[in-house]
Amino acid sequence: MATLQASSFLSSSCSATSFSSCRRGTITAKINIPKIQTNKTSLPRIIQRRGLPEHEQFSNNTIEELLSPSRILSDTNDGPDLMVIEKLYAIKEAVADRVEMHRNIGEQRSQWNSMLLTSINGITLAAATMAGIAASSGAGGDSILGLKMSSTLMYLAATGMLAIINKIQPSQLAEEQRNATRLFQDLHNQIETTLSIGHPSAIDVKESMAKVLALGKAYPLPLLGVMLDKFPSSVEPAVWWPQQRRRQPKTASDNTENKRNGWNAKLEEDMTEIMGVLGRKYQEEYISLGKKALKLNKLLAISGPLLTGLAAIGSMFIESSPSHGSNWAAMLGIVGSALASVVNTIEHGGQVGMVFEIHRSNAGFFQYMQESIESNLTVTETERRENGEVFEMKVALKLGRSLSDLRNLAASSSWKAENIDEFASKLF
Repeated sequence: MATLQASSFLSSSCSATSFSSCRRGTITAKINIPKIQTNKTSLPRIIQRRGLPEHEQFSNNTIEELLSPSRILSDTNDGPDLMVIEKLYAIKEAVADRVEMHRNIGEQRSQWNSMLLTSINGITLAAATMAGIAASSGAGGDSILGLKMSSTLMYLAATGMLAIINKIQPSQLAEEQRNATRLFQDLHNQIETTLSIGHPSAIDVKESMAKVLALGKAYPLPLLGVMLDKFPSSVEPAVWWPQQRRRQPKTASDNTENKRNGWNAKLEEDMTEIMGVLGRKYQEEYISLGKKALKLNKLLAISGPLLTGLAAIGSMFIESSPSHGSNWAAMLGIVGSALASVVNTIEHGGQVGMVFEIHRSNAGFFQYMQESIESNLTVTETERRENGEVFEMKVALKLGRSLSDLRNLAASSSWKAENIDEFASKLF
């Protein structure tokens, strides 16, 4: 027991003095004790981490400073900034809430479309029935007047409801919210990936905030004041992404392959060809289809209220016993009601507004792909770009193709030019 105490005393004295002073006396002791696992924050490790030799003398203040908890944490913690992680989690929670909001509102507006379609068609057909009864009845007086007034009022109500539903286009609103749900969910997954990989930066926080704001502007939730124009003068691709930022250079490396960052001349040529195909053929084609859908929707939106309005006028002048053998007012009321029901069914049952929104968003998708490729190719320093192999895989997946299919598309576009019959994207 005395030998063990002496050994402990000498060990503690040796840790505070130089090794040269400990070698002045030699003590021989043989004690069999179990091996004790040393702590990771022991003094020799801290000394080595500080880049100082073990035999250098330290004062008691220096040793206490090295062993302080704050200094140990600063030395051993090489992780990301906790504030950045906290901000990304806050953005992630807000994005998850937006996903749920857009999903619920999209379902609600889809129900608006079916409910208003059924209600308006029911009102117009009921008004047409009343107009027919009033015209075919040989009786006069208050009974015919009541039928005529009821028919006229129902036609006027259908006209007002049609004007409202044609203005807001519930099917297009529902499609906007479905797109917003998908894009917000994609952003949520991107933030999760950033957090899972680790080492997020303040740039990731700014990018995520910019994407949230851009999506909110592209697909607004309210109807009043900020609702997108359902009948624009010109068809433009939907834009839901912020301006592409200039990437920061990565850590310099002497490895030539790392400096290329996965890019080579062949990949740059393929991306240039794909960007050209997306722009000169498919984006223009979807814009053209969107213009046709918009023209058809405008025609139907004007025709519906016009026909019900004419039917209301006709029902006001129905005669129970026409003197000239034909009741043109009754025919106008009945035929106008039937045509209005057909037009309303084509417009809202066929969801022409949704078709227009699909073409607009598809054109926006191709523009987004173009800008993504261009933002990488315009940067001359390859280390500033996204990794070439990863970027090629992303482009292929977004277009619904394998890597070999993507390269074949780029090769065929270089010599077929405008005569490419196959769509670049197999998803949209």
